[in-house]
Amino acid sequence: MFRGKALGGALTALATAAAGVFLAAAVSTTPASAAGTGTGYLHTNGSQIVDSTGATVRLTGINWFGMETDNKTFHGLWSSNPWRGQLDTMARLGYNTLRVPYSNDALKPGATATGINDFVNPDLIGLSPLQILDKVIDYAGSKGMRIILDRHRPTSAGQSPLWYTSTVSEATWINDWKMLAQRYAGNPTVIGADLHNEPHAEGTNPAATGACWGCGDTARDWRLAAERAGNAILGVQPNWLIFVEGVSCPSGGLSNVWDGDTSNDEDCGWWGGNLSKAGQFPVRLNVANRLVYSPHEYATSVYRQTWFDAPDYPANMPAIWDKYFGYLYKQNIAPIMMGEFGSTLADPKDRVWLEKLMAYTGTGVTGMSFTYWSWNPNSGDTGGIALDDWTNINTTKQAILQPYLIAPSGGGPTGGPTGGPTGGPTGGPTSAPPGACTATYRQVNAWQGGFQGELTVKNTGTAAVNPWTATWSWPSGVTLGSGWNATVTQSGTTVTAAAPSHAPSLAAGASVTVGFTANGTASAPATVKLNGASC
Repeated sequence: MFRGKALGGALTALATAAAGVFLAAAVSTTPASAAGTGTGYLHTNGSQIVDSTGATVRLTGINWFGMETDNKTFHGLWSSNPWRGQLDTMARLGYNTLRVPYSNDALKPGATATGINDFVNPDLIGLSPLQILDKVIDYAGSKGMRIILDRHRPTSAGQSPLWYTSTVSEATWINDWKMLAQRYAGNPTVIGADLHNEPHAEGTNPAATGACWGCGDTARDWRLAAERAGNAILGVQPNWLIFVEGVSCPSGGLSNVWDGDTSNDEDCGWWGGNLSKAGQFPVRLNVANRLVYSPHEYATSVYRQTWFDAPDYPANMPAIWDKYFGYLYKQNIAPIMMGEFGSTLADPKDRVWLEKLMAYTGTGVTGMSFTYWSWNPNSGDTGGIALDDWTNINTTKQAILQPYLIAPSGGGPTGGPTGGPTGGPTGGPTSAPPGACTATYRQVNAWQGGFQGELTVKNTGTAAVNPWTATWSWPSGVTLGSGWNATVTQSGTTVTAAAPSHAPSLAAGASVTVGFTANGTASAPATVKLNGASC
């Protein structure tokens, strides 16, 4: 993703984004709640998203980008982790929704997907970008996940301040949306359209040329364009949610910081993040209860906004979020679904920002929805949830978001990645001999009805254990929610963490940390063993 930020009237062009997430199972006892992402198509009720039965649903998702780039399909398909295995991990971690960025280039007849490891993903050979998207949607749906399609760029070359360019017209933008709505009509896995990614200001006021909100200029007023596209989509698929992002500067132009007059300098924010005028100038759709506002929010690794260095940081942040988008949720005007937010967390301020932002969204099914940016480790200014091998997980980022994630109904542990080579190492024994070990446990978090922990097992023997398997026991009533850095399963009160196929060996003196979430009273693993040997 390329993004720019307006700050003090200056425009800064930036690149990509993202950060981390985790799993969760926080529930509210007040409204009706839906397991995972609910039943049937979704609609809105005040500030809430609800399913076809009226049960409240919270979308806690992640972005998996690539279809908007020259590859025209998901990034990471070049890795040794099959595409289904990556979706398995997302679901196990608690992501119940996948936001899929695309460019109109990927939708053209004859478009070719590139960057695919044919050995690992043989079922994708020769498929078009849309055919690959079909397979991802089908498999994600089988796991209880939902899909939001995001028109991220007009072409793979980059983002645009307006929803059209000299080469991609408004008519193309709308017609492509209508095609997608028709293609997935009748498939409730696909729940809606994020109309255009990060509309933003361009040009210096009063000669603004970028996206405005409420200015009335049909060539620049993003609110009016969102109505035209949203109503066209609903004419084809009336069950979809319409996700509308904000702008950066409501005027559509940057303030003139050289004129010496600061009295008229406009309050601007992140690209796509400023919905401050949506209360005064709401998006009007022909089908009731379909509108979701979708701001973006980032930290210092993307751009160092002035508020990060304010004397009262981070106490100043809730008021900023209220001003830009939170008021819509708090005043019961419409739901909020933060489509992107993230950081590398390299700056300690960013960790505080993420913790405060997640607390701001609220807990349980009634909290604000979100899709974290991103699964991809190759997001330049934020990093990803997946590490560079596209398999292991950045547990630091995930731990912050974990209490806010609500797993899809089919998102429990599976037998491991599918869709590619299976089985463990060849040419050797199928099980390794016992080895001496030690085990340490750390409880990362706890909430009503569940907890998160990390079990570190060290091979203190003199030889590698290959493949390794760790086991432990929990009291009756404690059940596994999800696991990572291993294939984690439970039978009765015994939990087994089996080595992942990409890292089957645990060398002498080496350690492995298995992360998990669980339901029930917080309990430390007991009788830990490494390949049968007690630790």
